[in-house]
Amino acid sequence: MTLQTLDEAIATITDGCMLIVPREVCGVPMAATRALIRRGVKSLHLVALPTSSLQADLLIGAGCVATLETSAVSLGELGPAPRFTAAVLSGAIRMKDATCPALHAALQAAEKGVPFMPLRGLIGSDVLKYRDDWKVIDSPFGESDPIVLLPAINPDVALFHAPLADEHGNVWIGRQRELVTMAHAAKRTIVTVETIEKRNLLDDPIYAAGTLPGFYVDAIAVAENGAWPLPLPDRYRADVEHLAMYAKMATSEAGFGEYLARHVYAEQPLSASS
Repeated sequence: MTLQTLDEAIATITDGCMLIVPREVCGVPMAATRALIRRGVKSLHLVALPTSSLQADLLIGAGCVATLETSAVSLGELGPAPRFTAAVLSGAIRMKDATCPALHAALQAAEKGVPFMPLRGLIGSDVLKYRDDWKVIDSPFGESDPIVLLPAINPDVALFHAPLADEHGNVWIGRQRELVTMAHAAKRTIVTVETIEKRNLLDDPIYAAGTLPGFYVDAIAVAENGAWPLPLPDRYRADVEHLAMYAKMATSEAGFGEYLARHVYAEQPLSASS
């Protein structure tokens, strides 16, 4: 495995691509997100599986997103995501509202190589009302049994942060099994990690079950504290003080611009190490 710099690893995330990222507690690649903003990527179709917080708000506020597909964007106890809210109200982005089960089902369709996945629980909802790409049909196995068909979501790139990888390109994801679905469904998978270990994780009976095999991974870069200021499961907690500062600054365009200048554009890119 050839270790890449952060900028080298994310080079294939180009303007207009469909990018899928995980929810806040699964290893959000915040260092990579800041690098994408510095590079000025545009017109992303961002899929957040199934929710997002700071990551989506930053990308939207920085003008990187054309379409957002998710079930929620929020800063949790700190309130609404201000740049997401402003973009939806102004029509600056296209919003494809979904539910958590719908997003997982659509990714599982791509994972299995089928064009759609059936799902119950959406009929009669306003979400279904505004999704003309979701189809209601009568089940071929029963009368008067309507069911929703969801088209597969086939991302160009899956991007996430993990605690560690080994020298063979295998990535330890632990309990975060939806990261496996993302990697299976996407055409390419890019991972940032805290560290690289010189061993084979698949040979370790303790680590093997929680390891994503390297043949699903296209690029790896080391990014220490790469999920900061969000948490990384079993490694570090969220920086609540920093997130509170962001929530306050990002309520205005001027404050958001100041945040980008201080905490995104001023950050030094990481170099690769062996």
